Amino acid sequence: MRINDVTTDTSFAKEMLAELNPDGYTSLVERFVEACRTYANQPAFNCLGQDLTFAELEQKTRDFAAWLLSDGGLQAGDRLAVQLPNLIQYPVVAWGAIRAGVILVNTNPLYTERELVHQFNDSGAKKLVVLADLLPLVEKVIPQTGVEQVIVTNALDMIQPQPAPDSSIASLVTLPEVLAAGADKALPDVSLSMDSTLVLQYTGGTTGVAKGAVLTHANFFACAKQVERAADIWEEGKEIFIAPLPIYHVYGFNTYLMGMIFRGGMSVLIPNPRDLDAMMTSMKPYRFTGFAGINTLFVSMLNHPMIDDIDFSALKLTISGGSALMMDVANKWEEKTGCRISEGYGLSETAATVSFNRPGFQQVGTIGEPIPCTQVRIVDAEGEEVSEGEEGELLARGPQIMRGYWNRPEATAEAIDEQGWFKTGDIAVRQPDGYLKIVDRKKDMIIVSGFNVYPNEIEDIASSHDGVLECAAVGVDDEKSGEAVKLFVVKANPDLTADNLRAHCRQQLTAYKVPKHIEFLEELPKSNVGKILRRELRT
Repeated sequence: MRINDVTTDTSFAKEMLAELNPDGYTSLVERFVEACRTYANQPAFNCLGQDLTFAELEQKTRDFAAWLLSDGGLQAGDRLAVQLPNLIQYPVVAWGAIRAGVILVNTNPLYTERELVHQFNDSGAKKLVVLADLLPLVEKVIPQTGVEQVIVTNALDMIQPQPAPDSSIASLVTLPEVLAAGADKALPDVSLSMDSTLVLQYTGGTTGVAKGAVLTHANFFACAKQVERAADIWEEGKEIFIAPLPIYHVYGFNTYLMGMIFRGGMSVLIPNPRDLDAMMTSMKPYRFTGFAGINTLFVSMLNHPMIDDIDFSALKLTISGGSALMMDVANKWEEKTGCRISEGYGLSETAATVSFNRPGFQQVGTIGEPIPCTQVRIVDAEGEEVSEGEEGELLARGPQIMRGYWNRPEATAEAIDEQGWFKTGDIAVRQPDGYLKIVDRKKDMIIVSGFNVYPNEIEDIASSHDGVLECAAVGVDDEKSGEAVKLFVVKANPDLTADNLRAHCRQQLTAYKVPKHIEFLEELPKSNVGKILRRELRT
């Protein structure tokens, strides 16, 4: 595999990894097995009313790994695609693959046929684990790819194995059959190191074809330790995290499959966070201590009638990431739950996190400080560092930064320079106290009569109006100013008018930033994790 044709200085990342790994773990597998044995009788995951203990997780992942390397015919370094929502099957399959040295290819269950064909072929996936409900689409996709075998699972399989579904795929086998067969196999020794590739995490492809970020054992080990140090409030073996974020997204993957497991915590998996009734019902039995979400999920929860039925009394950490947190939403969440949101920032290419608002030191409207063992720079178009308070592109380096893009050396060289600095593509400002603010994505910036306008600012002001439930700002062509601001709005109050909202914006925004066009919609287009898709609004 070709990652990068240029020489990148990784000395800083290696030095920081050593600092984060004083116990000398050689790979994540060693850390995982240790955690499973330490917390053997405690629940690691809950889903659909079923608990899975750490001991059971260790056994099932061992069985899956043994099958992959025997009857499954895979070798360390081969790729396994996983297309599942948040079910107990996910950690079983994921950690089983990791123990076998097989590279995970996290796949969005909502992908279209075109997107699946691209990802399976680009990654070279040989096998696919998929939810039975998705088989009709998979049956169309498999003949166009190099996938040799499909492992299917029913949502209820871990409670009671279900019969194999009818399918045109000749190689189909069920996950319960695989686990049963693996139980009779020995698990060979697999040579792994912190440099071994663990995941191909595909980016959203918002500016072109989706690329696979190559993330290693070191990347995830480091990021889990960095976040643990930044949020130093955990009691080992006692934390309960509500887990609505999809595991196939790097944010959920690192939070639930890494950080929580290593600390002996339990993750309550939410298969479909769009079903708020079911999600709230799943939350009610627990005095949970942690919750991770994004702005749109917080909005939906705060406006749901069951919010008052949830016990937030033990909640000590709420994490926000993935998209900008609106000030009004943060304030309402704190008022309702008593817990201030800690907004963080990261990308697929950073194994989830670059910066974070430490509990007790949160500044709403910022993304906090760089997490431990991470360096950041803010630079202008020429790559020169800007002064404090000035806008520029955010660069980061540390042990959590990806090795590169899968089979895309040119894209890798463009994203990571010779000193190991990763170019995030986000415009940021550093405050005098060191806290960072993300102004917006470079590509989302609107230029009105030569002035830079950032959608996040418009959206933050507009969403503070009581009549606005959600909103998104984009640039549209304008004969006089080149571009003009257009705001798409979902109403919280049916009486809201464009004139009312424009008057509200004029009170806090300079004239050229006030939306020239306002359009009301029933809902805004969103990604699989609930991020508002501005690109679809621009078309």
